[in-house]
Amino acid sequence: MAAGCTSLLLARGGLRLTIACIALVSTALALFAVNFPALTGRIVDQANIIATDTRNSIEPKLADLEVKSGIQFVVATVTSLEGQEIEPYANELFRTWKLGEKTKNNGLLLLIAPNERRVRIEVGYGLEGTLTDALSKVIITNAITPRFKAGDFSGGISRGVDDIITVLTTDASEWQKRPTLRLDNQQTSDPANWLLIAALIALVTLLIVSPGFRWLFMNLVLNIVFNSGGSSSSSGGSSGGGGFSGGGGSSGGGGASGSW
Repeated sequence: MAAGCTSLLLARGGLRLTIACIALVSTALALFAVNFPALTGRIVDQANIIATDTRNSIEPKLADLEVKSGIQFVVATVTSLEGQEIEPYANELFRTWKLGEKTKNNGLLLLIAPNERRVRIEVGYGLEGTLTDALSKVIITNAITPRFKAGDFSGGISRGVDDIITVLTTDASEWQKRPTLRLDNQQTSDPANWLLIAALIALVTLLIVSPGFRWLFMNLVLNIVFNSGGSSSSSGGSSGGGGFSGGGGSSGGGGASGSW
């Protein structure tokens, strides 16, 4: 009898502990949730650093690129990365906005965080073979950050957009003739890639050795899947109400980052 009562108490205690752990994780996730700006158009200038004439010059180029190729290219500036590194922030923003067509994953994001002095080109799965990580780094290093260092945000963004569109729309033999876009074979890999690999290894290790972590992880994944399943996705860059929206695309973290 006493043993049975003890087992019941332990079971209840374990259940309460499990519930408490889930509540703690949910609270932590809520605390770390990021408030992303709304996708209001092909240019989202939350930091207010893009001059009007530059916006008027860039926007038709982005629209024309989408009409001719289906590539959805968005330029965004944010006032804060909210304590995150720019790589996970950009990837999550890309996924939240669902840039690019769902079947082609041909979205592209140029993200600038002026207060943290960071910039990133986030590339959709379907464009990684054309706009490689190395090429993205070349564009950031040669076209964008030198102008940012001089305080010319509009110039850096405009030049970056032009070079990205050049890579996406012309033959490699053409853009490789341009010194500012020529790929340096001696470039080293982006340290962020190694950090992502290390994080992935750590995650897989925990999933293998810890049943509790595995259970918690699977519940979180299923919760995200079920919560996102009810949301409808649109194709193309406009919604039925005449606004601008993503087409259901995704990114696996391809691209490059820089600072100035």
